[in-house]
Amino acid sequence: MTQAGTSDTARTARPPSRLLTIAEPSRALVELASFFALRPAMSLLPRGDGHGVLVLPGFMASDGSTKPMRSLLTSLNYDVQGWDLGRNVRVDNDRVDAMKVCVEALYERSGGKISIIGWSLGGVFARELAKMMPEKVRLVISLGSPISDDRGHTNAARLFEWLNGKTPEPVQRGMFTGLHEAPPVPTTSILTKTDGVVGWRGSVQTRTDEAAQTENIEVHASHCGLGVNPAVMLAIADRLAQPEGAWQPFEAKGLARAVFPRSKLH
Repeated sequence: MTQAGTSDTARTARPPSRLLTIAEPSRALVELASFFALRPAMSLLPRGDGHGVLVLPGFMASDGSTKPMRSLLTSLNYDVQGWDLGRNVRVDNDRVDAMKVCVEALYERSGGKISIIGWSLGGVFARELAKMMPEKVRLVISLGSPISDDRGHTNAARLFEWLNGKTPEPVQRGMFTGLHEAPPVPTTSILTKTDGVVGWRGSVQTRTDEAAQTENIEVHASHCGLGVNPAVMLAIADRLAQPEGAWQPFEAKGLARAVFPRSKLH
C-alpha cells in the first residue's frame, strides 16, 4: 500500500536485474490485455470535477503510449491533454519551455490548477514543472519515475546520456537539480518492485515536513505496463478525484486491498 520513503536510496543504487528487463515486453502485453478486458468496469472508478490533466510520456515514448490512460480519464470527466511534443528523447531548454507552455495552455483552458501525470522520465518532468509553476499545479503523479539524484537506478542511463550528454542544457541552466526533492504540491509516486527499467528504490520519495503531502504507492506491474495496469488506473482515479485542498494519503479499501502490496519500501 502506501509507505513513507527512507532517507537514503542512493547508497543502494542499482539497475533492475536482466531477467526483469527481458520480461518487460511480455508482462506489459498482459497488462494491456487486462486493461481492455476490465475497461467496462473502470467506468465505476471515481469521477472527477472536470479539472485539467496533462499526461507526459516516458523516455523514447510518445502520446501514443498514454492514449489508453487518457481515454479512460476523459471518460471519468477530466479535461485531458497529451503533451503533443513527439517522442520524449531530447532534454533541452526548448523542450522544457514547450512543456511549460503546455501547462500554461491547459491551465487557461480549464480555468484552474491542473494535475500532471508523468510516466518514467515524464514523471521527472511532471515534478520539475510543479516546482517551477506551483501556482498552476494541483497534483503530481509519477509512474515508475527515476526521481533519485543517482542515475544508477536505471538501465536506460547510458542511452539517455548518449542522446543528451551527462549534463543536459536544463541542468546547465540550474534546473533539474535535487530530483529527490518533492514539489510543493501533493505528490504521489506509483512504483513497482518488479520494474525492469528503473530500480524501484529510485522511485521512492521521502516524506518531510516540507513535503508532507507526499506518498508512495506500490503496485504489482512491469515498468512498460504502468500506464495501462488496472491497479494503477484505480490509484490514479482515486488521487485525481480528491477535492482540491483536501488531500489525504491513499488507502485501498475493500477488495482493492488485494492488489496493493503492503511491503515496506526500504
